[in-house]
Amino acid sequence: MGDLIEQYGAYLRVERNLSPHTLRNYLSDLKQFQRFLHHEGLCRGKEKKITVHEVDHHVVRLYLGSLAKVCRKSSIGRKLAALKGFFRYLIREQKIARDPLSVFSTPRQEKPLPVFLSVDDMFRLLGSVQGIGTLGIRDRAILEVLYSTGVRVSELVGLSWGDVDFQLGILRVLGKGSKERIVPIGEVALQALRDYGIEQGKRWGRVAKGEVAVFLNRAGGRITTRSVARIVEKRLRATGVPVRVGPHGLRHTFATHLLNSGADLRVIQELLGHASLSTTQRYTHVNLDQLTAVYDRAHPRA
Repeated sequence: MGDLIEQYGAYLRVERNLSPHTLRNYLSDLKQFQRFLHHEGLCRGKEKKITVHEVDHHVVRLYLGSLAKVCRKSSIGRKLAALKGFFRYLIREQKIARDPLSVFSTPRQEKPLPVFLSVDDMFRLLGSVQGIGTLGIRDRAILEVLYSTGVRVSELVGLSWGDVDFQLGILRVLGKGSKERIVPIGEVALQALRDYGIEQGKRWGRVAKGEVAVFLNRAGGRITTRSVARIVEKRLRATGVPVRVGPHGLRHTFATHLLNSGADLRVIQELLGHASLSTTQRYTHVNLDQLTAVYDRAHPRA
């Protein structure tokens, strides 16, 4: 099964063009299932793990039952999706004759409300990051760009200077599935980028243009998503903002503030790069207080 997982990984990487993060998660889930088959084989007195040809719906049900003791529904849903994709691939490649996952449906996912910062807290955060030193100027630019554009952290770290159009005030970002989209960026964030670009040249000797990465780490390499998460956490903690969010929380903040200010939901969908409007509609739930306030003011018999 290990060889089949490797082949499937190559298929996902080359033909499906999955992001490294998604690919890593899928392969990790499949290897977890492989370990379970080995354990089940030992329990049944076999000398080696159950082969992929021996997997049936009974084995899958036992596996899902073991996950239910330790995993949330969202994690089980992802692991089941990884298995479904893997066995569909094996059917298509004629590696197996029947699909043991055909009788299983993906569990209904919990959809927690997005956690976001209020306008006051967001401004406190941005105002607290003083542009002192190269890294301070970089951190301010990171926060300004995240809040101004709502880009994913993976899209942020993937930015090169050639993706920033200072004249038009736009970014070209590469989103999920390698889909490129154009995102407007505000003047305050652009100025933060200009300031940082100058500092980048002084500290690392990199000219802020072309394929040079926008955001660099201390060593002068392209910054990672984990580093950006640490920067956001550190700056929030120093500010004393009670709400704990990561880079994705700033994306939620961007969307919520736009919606609260009257932006159309479909426009927000385009800005966020959501494939489905239903993904964007989750922000209408966090807007309930404002909707109630408008109703109370406007309806004659409220």
